[in-house]
Amino acid sequence: MLSEPWISWLPPNVLKLLVAVALGMFLGLEREWSEKDAGIRTFALITLAGAVFTILETPALLIIAGVLVLAQGILLGIRGVYRDESGLSLTTSISMIVAFGVGILVASGHFIEGVIVALLSSMLLVLRRELHGFAQDLSKEEVRSASELAILAFVVYPLLPDEQLGPWNAINPRVVWLLVIAMSAIGFVNYIIIQKYGTRGIGVSGFVGGLVNSTAVVGEIATRSRRNETFAGLAVSGILLADAAMAFRNTLIILFFLPELALVIGAPLLAITIAGIALSIVQGNWDVEFTAELDSPFSLQSALKFGTLFLFVLVLSAAAQATFGSTGFFVTAFFSGLISSGSVATTAVVLVGSGQLSVTDAALGVVVATSASILVKIGFAATVDRSLIKPVGAASLVLIATGTVATIVPFLVA
Repeated sequence: MLSEPWISWLPPNVLKLLVAVALGMFLGLEREWSEKDAGIRTFALITLAGAVFTILETPALLIIAGVLVLAQGILLGIRGVYRDESGLSLTTSISMIVAFGVGILVASGHFIEGVIVALLSSMLLVLRRELHGFAQDLSKEEVRSASELAILAFVVYPLLPDEQLGPWNAINPRVVWLLVIAMSAIGFVNYIIIQKYGTRGIGVSGFVGGLVNSTAVVGEIATRSRRNETFAGLAVSGILLADAAMAFRNTLIILFFLPELALVIGAPLLAITIAGIALSIVQGNWDVEFTAELDSPFSLQSALKFGTLFLFVLVLSAAAQATFGSTGFFVTAFFSGLISSGSVATTAVVLVGSGQLSVTDAALGVVVATSASILVKIGFAATVDRSLIKPVGAASLVLIATGTVATIVPFLVA
């Protein structure tokens, strides 16, 4: 960062001091707006102090300054108790300590880390009301699910071995568990969103609900269509949005775990997502109130179920790839996609990462699985409301064709 041409004329330490002050002012902006005891000037001085004492490389002075900031924070907390604002004062006190840490990070040359800490802290301060309301609206079951997810992510994951094991060396326990956590986290977060905002229209319910469980959303939409004929046109939009969400969820998995291959593997899924949203806009009105009744997608039991399915698809795909080549993997991807396209997307990530599957085959396999999942939803919707066969079938074929073209064209061009 210090070598950038437009700032190279500044002495390095001067630049660090300026950045520290800027981040301190940024952190103090919300406190100033909220009319707290510590505002822009106070926070800027705190980050500046952290930077100064770090640059001086005098540990004793740095410790003394840190203790003084901590003492000031404690005094604010005590003062807040007498004002019946202990919670608010505690937030300001902790923010001051964080600001001091930001100054230390910047002065130590960790610019990116300092900026990230400042941004995250500011976001937490600005979203105070939303976060409190969100937490208070959670049910006991949802809080327990969040705790279980945290245990899986921060306790179990570090204990697992990071090496290829099992038949065909297809299983890396740590990678497998990380993918299970990722899928569970995506489902859980979107479940909370749908619980809070799902009644704001079929657009939110169809897409966000589709990220949780696209099959459940399609079933709910089809049932509503059968009970109310005027809802039939909207049903097609909702089903398309659920399909788009399913493709987008698989895109997130690819982007997170294989960002360098996102263009090849993620582009077809993103094309399906965009096509699904575009077609849903053409098909109907998103403003009609609708929500799907969804169970929490995360629990230890559901995580283990997905993990078991994932392992089965992973080993089966590795065996098919080793025995029959690409054809075997595609067949496995199709039939696995009838149950869960997410398991195929995660399998592709593992196999590409271990060098057992080419990028081209992975991209085609994920699209095949996603297409299979789309086809299943046509039949599922038809079993509930036969009038949906033609419109949903035609639109679904467009989605599949879009994904196929987006997969093949880059390789033809290359």
